[in-house]
Amino acid sequence: MMQDGRPEPRLTDIAVLKPGTMPGLIERYNGERVMSLTANVQGITLGEAARDLRTAIGQAGVPPRGVSVSFRGQIPPLEQTISGLRTGLLLAILVIFLLLAANFQSFRLALAIILTIPAVLCGVLLMLRLTGTTLNIQSFMGAIMAIGIAVANSILLVSFAERFRREGRPLFEAAREGASSRLRAILMTATAMIFGMVPMAIGMGEGISPSEPLGRAVIGGLLVSTFATLTILPSIYAIIQRGASITSASLNPMDPASRYYDAK
Repeated sequence: MMQDGRPEPRLTDIAVLKPGTMPGLIERYNGERVMSLTANVQGITLGEAARDLRTAIGQAGVPPRGVSVSFRGQIPPLEQTISGLRTGLLLAILVIFLLLAANFQSFRLALAIILTIPAVLCGVLLMLRLTGTTLNIQSFMGAIMAIGIAVANSILLVSFAERFRREGRPLFEAAREGASSRLRAILMTATAMIFGMVPMAIGMGEGISPSEPLGRAVIGGLLVSTFATLTILPSIYAIIQRGASITSASLNPMDPASRYYDAK
């Protein structure tokens, strides 16, 4: 009782008590209310998990107004890295083409050499498919390594074929001689690299297992590209160089092969 004789107010007079639930943790990111859903990935790769998550989010329907869904954790860095490697690979191919065009002073020869790159990529994808390996950062690095070796072998073959053509030999004979004269060098380079990657590809040794995709990508790319370089590239060279002039495109008057050569 209060001093004036009135009863003391009770909580039940102004409120109703009943069981309820509330979040045990309220998260905010840059002042914005967020709700995080986390899970461990087991038995699948991070890329497969990201694909499954996007499928599940799409099946859930359009989010309510004012609500957005975004990925955090390891998925965004993985996607940025893969995108950067993809862009870097395309830029590397473009730079190689321009350097070859400047070196040979011919866009035709540069194109003939660049056309061996699809064979490398086909070999990489085929090997990854046969071994059940995913396309990841390591396999991307292996593809880049295989492209470098395949381009070097193609340059070797095309350089000798072009030299034979400029010496006056028929086009098809020059292409055949370019392949046969560099057969040993190309096979030695590819074989040494392939056998060097075998331990890595099968996971022999401590700490090598994460690099298995790199070794498998290099082996697959070199197997197909070497076959393409020795069998298909001479035909591509003969087709592209059909009707090409023997005179060098050089403007240097000090170059004996240039039409502007001045013996004085």
